[in-house]
Amino acid sequence: MLTIALVDRIGSGLWAAVSVLYFTYVSGLSVAQVGTLAATAGAIGIAGAPLGGRLADRFPLTRVLLAVQLLRALASLALLTTNDYALLLAFSAVGSLGDRAASVLTRLYATRVAGPDRVRYQAVHRTIANAGWALGGLVAATALALGTTTAYHWLLAGDALSFLASALLTLRCGEPPSASRTVTTSKTPAPATKPARANPWRDRTYLAYVGTETVLFLDDAVFKVGLPLWIAHAGNTPHGLAPLLLVLNNVMVVALQVPLARFGTTTTAARRLLLPLSAAFALGGIAMALSASDGTVTATLLLTASAAAFTLAEMLHAAISWELSVALAPVTAQGAYLGVHGLAQSAQRSIGPLAVTAAIATGPAGWTAFGAIIALTCLIQHRLVRERLTRTPLSVPPVTVSEH
Repeated sequence: MLTIALVDRIGSGLWAAVSVLYFTYVSGLSVAQVGTLAATAGAIGIAGAPLGGRLADRFPLTRVLLAVQLLRALASLALLTTNDYALLLAFSAVGSLGDRAASVLTRLYATRVAGPDRVRYQAVHRTIANAGWALGGLVAATALALGTTTAYHWLLAGDALSFLASALLTLRCGEPPSASRTVTTSKTPAPATKPARANPWRDRTYLAYVGTETVLFLDDAVFKVGLPLWIAHAGNTPHGLAPLLLVLNNVMVVALQVPLARFGTTTTAARRLLLPLSAAFALGGIAMALSASDGTVTATLLLTASAAAFTLAEMLHAAISWELSVALAPVTAQGAYLGVHGLAQSAQRSIGPLAVTAAIATGPAGWTAFGAIIALTCLIQHRLVRERLTRTPLSVPPVTVSEH
């Protein structure tokens, strides 16, 4: 599965770096059309997380992931066949649906395979994925130097081929044990009744937890939207600083995600990490606010410090989220619960740009408030999960279900 993560992310890096340019220069869409396409596809993609998780509780996980990878490949290839806006929107939406489903399914695979070591496994997985993303971005940047329609087509084709390769590699993966699905081929009659399956949509504590997670995922919007726009808006640092800060983010994740993950390998430890996470978010917001100073050198140093703080927050939150999202879920419905948890990251993709642009419009005070609100949310989550964890077995490993 780690090899699949590398191949998948190389392809995603190829496309993510050029998608807006492709729709603009190859498909001939206007700025408004590109924005509407991205927003609509993202909104539809939100359904992919719960849908993927629910299917994985009912069917073999590897087969569901195989189908999702093939769906993503077909969606990418379909984009090559047309410049019609309606069709581009439809194909992009299907691809987005597959992307969000694949994200949940790979997390669920790690949960079932790694058991108590799931946090370290996810850290390694994320490190490899970031390396693949960076490699794909470098290839895309090189291809864009050609500036031809053919180069754009090959990058999109490379994205589709990465999904096909991932699908083939998935066929080689063994099916992990699952407590939510029992397969039997013996002559022993199946039980007449099945136990009721836990429903995350009726679990108020888990839904509240997912709500706080949506806020904690806002670091993603900082790097994709906030930092570039703030640098352009403030005007006291060179615009070239924005991509360098993205490189810093990627390098820090590759170098430090695995070492930091060891501090969140138990549920109790993961909950404790919410306190330093709160401090990291607050410091990131304060440094961003202070970067509005007149001096270029001072502003550059403060923006770098802010990027480092938000990256630290990103890595800490990743370790916390991997553990708590599973520990708070019944073992017999992990797929459904992780699918609902996946809504947090999907929703952030819509809410995040609005939040950071509001902070930019408000000025330094807005960034201070931005960091403070997320820091407060960390403390709310810390208290929210306490009662649930005191009556839930901590770090319960997956139950092995034999298949006769």
